[in-house]
Amino acid sequence: MKKTFPDTVILTEVGPRDGFQFEKKIVPTSFKQEIILRLVHAGFRNIQVTAFVHPRKVPQMADAETLVAMLPSIPDVAFSALALNLTGIERAHAAGISHIEASISASDRHSLNNTGMRADAALKMGSQMVGLSKQYDMWVRAGIQCVFGSGYEEAIPVKAIVQAVQLLIDAGADALCLADTTGMATPMSIRSILGAVMPVVHDIPVILHLHDTRGLGLVNVMTALSCGVTHFDTSMAGMGGCPFVPNAAGNIATEDTAHLLSSLGINTGLNIPEIAACARDVEAFFGKTFPGKIYRLPEVLDLKAPN
Repeated sequence: MKKTFPDTVILTEVGPRDGFQFEKKIVPTSFKQEIILRLVHAGFRNIQVTAFVHPRKVPQMADAETLVAMLPSIPDVAFSALALNLTGIERAHAAGISHIEASISASDRHSLNNTGMRADAALKMGSQMVGLSKQYDMWVRAGIQCVFGSGYEEAIPVKAIVQAVQLLIDAGADALCLADTTGMATPMSIRSILGAVMPVVHDIPVILHLHDTRGLGLVNVMTALSCGVTHFDTSMAGMGGCPFVPNAAGNIATEDTAHLLSSLGINTGLNIPEIAACARDVEAFFGKTFPGKIYRLPEVLDLKAPN
């Protein structure tokens, strides 16, 4: 089995952005900084730390500039942020962010709720966002939300996804992120969409951003691995969700994903007990249990060897 999978997989931690943005209790900026730096110590080299979005729509991200200013420059560590429009790109650049995700939605309904634009207008904006990011010499990953369904009973043709991918790559994207924002992906749809997208991207890295709304998150990871994907977004404790998606559930849990990959002999360079300790402290702050499983096992915190 091991021969069918890669030797190494990269996980990007998105909990400080996607995880925290879904919670109503405002997280102090100093606690965000502490958790982010602990995640670096746990082995992460890619962390999405915030979003440059409207503070009235997403109050949890209102401290984006302050947080970025508090984070040190660490060799080989990329602190990234998300933006949904040109204003977000401008803010990120002014704040000193060198890695940005320019994110748009493939869904009309979701895009209207999220940004006030239909999907076709959002795609044009996305191309402009990528172009502006490159003008600022930023490393940019182009994100497409609701790739596997929007939850609004609308069809999103695979052909439309491929056309969006091509436009964003032509604009200069350094990487592509396909997001299962609503957690509707299945192994069959993962294979179908990756089968259509992979021939278009060539050597551009493809990142999957999976949610576990319907319990297929890690099954979809396994399927994506067999399709050649080696980079996934994850969130500590399985935090997360989209404020603009009804009944949204969290991202695939970092500790669960790292444990799965370790069981397959795949290296992530991550220390699962240290990540679990962060998750426990975040759980204590919010006073709630998150959907992740591994972080709740007492014996995990007693492990010493990195995974």
